[in-house]
Order: sequence, then structure tokens, then C-alpha cells
Amino acid sequence: MSKISVKNVSYVYSPGTTYRTDALTNVTAEFESGKITGLIGHTGSGKSTLVQLLNGLLKPSEGEVLLDGRNIWENPKEIGKIRFRVGLVMQYPEYQLFEETVRKDIAFGPHNMGMSEEQIEKNIEKIAKIVGLDELSLDKSPFDLSGGQKRRAAIAGVMAMEPEVLVLDEPAAGLDPEGRRAIFSAISDYREKTEATVIIVSHSMEDMADFCDNIIVMANSKVFMSGTRDEVFSRSSELTSIGLDIPEITRLMMKLKEKGVAADTGAYTVKSAAESLIKLFEV
Repeated sequence: MSKISVKNVSYVYSPGTTYRTDALTNVTAEFESGKITGLIGHTGSGKSTLVQLLNGLLKPSEGEVLLDGRNIWENPKEIGKIRFRVGLVMQYPEYQLFEETVRKDIAFGPHNMGMSEEQIEKNIEKIAKIVGLDELSLDKSPFDLSGGQKRRAAIAGVMAMEPEVLVLDEPAAGLDPEGRRAIFSAISDYREKTEATVIIVSHSMEDMADFCDNIIVMANSKVFMSGTRDEVFSRSSELTSIGLDIPEITRLMMKLKEKGVAADTGAYTVKSAAESLIKLFEV
């Protein structure tokens, strides 16, 4: 069952001008309730436009965005409430940190929602543990944190509002491998503890393979393919045909097969590849 979906959605930038750009064309997609869905595609494929439509930051030129089966624009005056229910984390959210302390920054959104002080404190404590920020970090200026900690603090500010749908646009962009793992582990932990629906935009096929349940592939402003992680990565030749990468471990398994090894070219995580190779070479 989908928590949020788009139905026959199109979006046009600068309509009626020479700068007209069709960012999305008749897109229909569903994001399964309680699952992590990855959204992948080249720059310009429509990914970022789509996620901005999901929480009402943009309004479709045509079509509908449905939350629990209801058009989020059926009452435009209530769109602010939709943005509390569908939390959006844009790229490089740490640039939006501004409060004196990390604690105050995380509390900013919940305060605007009208959440009680008691509930805000409970949420800050819970979310800080999920994203890996200790008590000392909460009382620091956000500008005294490392890059990865700033990113976690910024994401925590959206998580603390307890959105039913959490949308993240390239949440690990610019971070080193350790920072990437920390961010994605925090997102997975949040989903597990809250049962929220999570949507992640990322260019990294490894991240998609490791953390997503479902994947939607965008190309030329449309949905190119969608399905479970297994279904999408089993179609690696189609992904490469539109210029998308595949996980490095899958590429390695394909090379092994070319060399005559009966490698499982459907393996897309290091764990699954290791398991298949161990079985292959067991005596």
C-alpha cells in the first residue's frame, strides 16, 4: 500500500516563455508505506523536482500528489500542514543551520508546529541518539561541529518533527565513506523506530543497494523503471543502456563471469557477492 504517490504529474518551469523546461511529463509513481524507496537518475531527469512536489514546495502543472489517497492541494490553505507531515531535507541542509546551539536548531521545526516543550525535549533526546549526536554536541554551536555532524544535526531537525514521510535529496553528498555510512545508518534506524515512509535521492548505486527496499529510476523527465531493489538491479543492462552506473561489486562479478568464473552477476552488495563466491568455491 502506498503512503504517498503521484498520479499523471507533469511540471513545467517557465511556461509560456522561451525558457520553458518540461521537468516532469505524465509521471505516475507510488512510494510504499513504511519502506525506503530510492530515487535515481541523471542530473536533469526530474528527481529533485519530484521530491519538491511531494511536500507541496512546488505545485504540479498537471496531475495529483496523493497523501493517504487525498490530493495534497485540495485545500491550498492547508499546504503548510502537509509540509509537517512530509518532511523534506534538501541537499547540503547544514547550510540552513542558524541557531546558537544544536539543541535549539533541532527544536526550531517542532516549535513552529506548536509541539509542547515536553514533547520537543523527548523528540530531541530520541532523534539525537538515532543520528549519533551526544549531549555535549547538542549544547555546542552547530558551527563548531564537523561536516558530518552538521549534516546529522540538520537532518535531525526534520526528523524531530516526526514526519510520516521523510524525503532526502542526496543526504550524503560530499561526505567521506565513514560519513556516508553514518548518515544512511541513521536514516535506516529512523525508519525502523518510527515506521515512517522514506524516500532518498542519490547518485550512489552502492547506497541504493545497501539501504533501499524499492527503487524508482528516472530518465528524460519520466519513470524509466520501478520495482523492488532485486527487480531493478536484475536489469543492470537496461540501467547501463541509459548511462546509469551499477554497483562496483556487480561490475566485478560480471568481470569474473567474463573470465569463466560462474559468478552471480545478480549480486549487488558486498555481502551477497561474498556469500555467493563462498558457496561457489566450497570444497
